[in-house]
Amino acid sequence: MALALTRENFFWHKVHSLTGIVPVGYYMVQHLVLNTFTLAPDGEAKFNSIINFFEAMPKHFLLTLEITAIWLPLLFHAVYGLFIVSRAEPNLSSPKYNFAENRMYTFQRWSGIFIFAFLLYHVISTTGAKYYYNNAELIKYTAWQEKLTSYGYIFLLIYALGVLTSSYHLAYGVWNFSIRWGITISDQAQLRVRKASVGIFVVLTLLGWGALTGFLIHKPAEKQAMSYSQPSSAPESTTEPAPL
Repeated sequence: MALALTRENFFWHKVHSLTGIVPVGYYMVQHLVLNTFTLAPDGEAKFNSIINFFEAMPKHFLLTLEITAIWLPLLFHAVYGLFIVSRAEPNLSSPKYNFAENRMYTFQRWSGIFIFAFLLYHVISTTGAKYYYNNAELIKYTAWQEKLTSYGYIFLLIYALGVLTSSYHLAYGVWNFSIRWGITISDQAQLRVRKASVGIFVVLTLLGWGALTGFLIHKPAEKQAMSYSQPSSAPESTTEPAPL
C-alpha cells in the first residue's frame, strides 16, 4: 500500500510539474507577450484586435479550447499545488536549512497561494464576466484602462504583484521541472538552468509590467473624443442685431 501511494505521488507530482510548463506556462508567456501590444502607438486598437480575433471564433469552439487547454490544466495545477503546500513542513527559519534552494522552494509555495487567489479573481472578473453578460467589451482596452486607474490605482498594484509572483512561480518551475524530469542531472547543469530561470523571471516581469504601463500611457479613444467635444469656456456673444 505504501509503495502504491509512493508511486502515485511520484506520478502526480510529475504531471503537476508538466502542466505548470505546458500548457499553463506557455499560455502565460503568450498572454503577456500579446498584452504588450498596449505599448504600441495605437495600443487600444492593437489590444482590441487580439480580443476581436478570438471573439470571431465560433463560441463553442473557443469555449472548448479554453476549458481543455487552459482552465482544466490550470485548475489541476492549482488544486494539486495547494495539496502539496498543505503537506509541506516549513523549515526556512532554521539556520540548518536556510540555503538558496530551500528559500526558492519556500517562495514558490508562498507565491502559489497568492496566485491561486489572484487568478480566481482575475478569471471571474474577466472571462467569467464576459460569458455571464455575453459582452466582450468587458475585457477590452477601455474597460481595462478604467479598472486599473480607479480606486487609487489599487487594481494596478494588485495586477503588478500578480505578474511578479506569477513570473517567479513559472521561472522557478522551469528549474524544478528540469530536475524532476531528469533534464538536468549534474550540479553544473542545474546551476545553468537556475541562472536562466533568473533571466526568465526578469523578462516575464518586465513584459507584464510593460503591458500594464500601456494602459496608463494611452487614453481610450472614446475618452479623448469626449474631452475634445467639451464646449468652449469662452463666453458667448450677447450682442443683439441692430434694429432695421
